[in-house]
Amino acid sequence: MEFQDILLNISDGIATITLNRPDKMNAFTGRMMYEIIEALDHTDANDDVKVVVFTGAGRAYCAGADLSSGGDTFSKGGSDVQTKQGVPRDGGGLVALRIFNSLKPVIGAINGAAVGVGVTMTLPMDIRIASDNAKFGFVFAKRGIVPEACSSYFLPRLVGIQQATEWVYTGRVFPADEAKDGGLVRSVHSPDDLLSVAYGLAREIADNTAPVSVALSRKMLWRMLGASHPMDAHRVDSRGIMERGKSADSKEGVVSFLEKRDAVYPDKVSSGLPDIFPNWEEPEFF
Repeated sequence: MEFQDILLNISDGIATITLNRPDKMNAFTGRMMYEIIEALDHTDANDDVKVVVFTGAGRAYCAGADLSSGGDTFSKGGSDVQTKQGVPRDGGGLVALRIFNSLKPVIGAINGAAVGVGVTMTLPMDIRIASDNAKFGFVFAKRGIVPEACSSYFLPRLVGIQQATEWVYTGRVFPADEAKDGGLVRSVHSPDDLLSVAYGLAREIADNTAPVSVALSRKMLWRMLGASHPMDAHRVDSRGIMERGKSADSKEGVVSFLEKRDAVYPDKVSSGLPDIFPNWEEPEFF
């Protein structure tokens, strides 16, 4: 699979998506948007992939939108994809929604500057870790625009409304330690250790868990962020336990534990996930 603005590497159960415009600090383009979406389509369909890791080539993760168009950069909206009413859909939002819908866990290894869409695209990732030379910035108000990539949904849920408003209203660029203290990233590491930590987390998931159970758990955790009552979660949990409890994976998980051996889970994500969200409707785009 050939890409121009990203790289996709799959090795031993882990897919690495690398934003690959190092001479432009991996600035976000329409091509990059489409390539990320295509890469995630591929990782979802590939049962050899258990976890996806995002990182950047060179000294940046992603320095935001490519501003080479000058003052007209944002004048045509976010992409060439339009709503039914002809409104251009935000390109960062298309990426964020695709990450949100990933069937595989997603880890962000943020190796350098992550500004604008460079940080908002990471919000629907499950775990974010950062290099100690990474910098973050929700700089939209400084560019005369507003937050995108569904960040008005994700950011307050991750860090709380007070921290979200401070970062968004000031538009300031802040260091990795502040990102950790504010709950945006899990941990901060030296540049040399960053990917090894990310792969260590990925390896722990890939080697020890049933992929179908992880895919369903990911949907449960993210979707229940918007639930109005714990009863919504109880209904989903009950269906999930019933469906997974009668699966070959469940039998293997119990028997392998009793036999004190590593489990070999037979069920495949590509074969389809049980529907434990019968009342869930994907929103239509306005």
